[in-house]
Amino acid sequence: MNALSTAITFGDEQAMLLDTAAGFCREKSPLAAVRALIDAENGFDQGVWREMIELGWPGVAVPERFGGVGLSLAEAATIAEPMGRHLMATPFASTQLFVQGVLAGASEAWQQRLLPAICAGEVGTVALSEDDGDWNLAAPDCTATLGDTAATLSGAKTLVCDADVARHFLVSVLLDGSPALAVLDASALDASRRRREIVIDETRRCFRIELDGLELAPDALIRGDAALNALRAIRNAALLLFSAEAAGGIAGALDVIVDYLNLRTAFGRKIGSYQSLKHSCAEILIALERTRSHLYHAATLMAAGENAEIALRMAKAEAGDGLVNAGDRGVQFHGGFGFTYECDAQLYLRRGLWLQHLYGDAAHHRRRLAELLLDPQP
Repeated sequence: MNALSTAITFGDEQAMLLDTAAGFCREKSPLAAVRALIDAENGFDQGVWREMIELGWPGVAVPERFGGVGLSLAEAATIAEPMGRHLMATPFASTQLFVQGVLAGASEAWQQRLLPAICAGEVGTVALSEDDGDWNLAAPDCTATLGDTAATLSGAKTLVCDADVARHFLVSVLLDGSPALAVLDASALDASRRRREIVIDETRRCFRIELDGLELAPDALIRGDAALNALRAIRNAALLLFSAEAAGGIAGALDVIVDYLNLRTAFGRKIGSYQSLKHSCAEILIALERTRSHLYHAATLMAAGENAEIALRMAKAEAGDGLVNAGDRGVQFHGGFGFTYECDAQLYLRRGLWLQHLYGDAAHHRRRLAELLLDPQP
């Protein structure tokens, strides 16, 4: 099958899930609630998260034999899109990345131990980023050293999302010069090892975690091809879910813009009647449609078990730039008020600047796309 020519599918299950998720996020995450949660300790509403657990969303892509819903990441993306539109902050994305890493690389015993707990509502996250900001997940600086009875970790991870509420962690390390993943329980990371990092998207909670001297059982290390498979699965899940979130964010930013253009009057006319502003709104809408096309093409390939790397990188490049532009236009169109903290368009711009660089910015993915699409071999 030619992945580039595969038809986009959006089944009845996805349509119903999208409708449910859109209504849920619209009701539970109005912009006033988003702003109120910025000052909250965890950054999200625990009651809303419990409702998501009852809906089965943490386990949406977990096989039924582990207590999950048994759907795919395509359905997880369907949930992530309206979450992005309403800037809903929960550990959903972090948990999905953890799930995909476990499914792709962990042993059956570890899957049996971890995945039912996730479906029951425990939070998982991944710790892959380091100070150098390298987007090559297979080249961490943190290390694991095997001893007679335990493996000892060293180094530090940055930008670990939801580390304050996560019960389970997948941490990338080098073991004998090859990439591996360590499965950590939150009990190993006390408060002294976790330090809050302030990022541009204030709805996010990110942490630096110190690993020096941590010991774990040797069987808690995912090694060899299993580790590479897990890292690849996490990367693909991240590109899909964050593209979905950005697609929703573009739609949300456009809502804020259109509402304001139909409210503000200048020179006796609604400013939305001016052609230059109409053109900019049309460009944002086109960017939204491009992003959603790339997004659901990638989701279709992943659901079918096809190689989706090209589609995923296209989606991420389009989505990140599209949301930043929509947020920036929103700030500009609000005039002087747009540059104040009270302007809601800033929330979308901040979210866009955060998502744009997660797991590679547009330049990074286009460079990789050039290698994938323009085969240098004769």
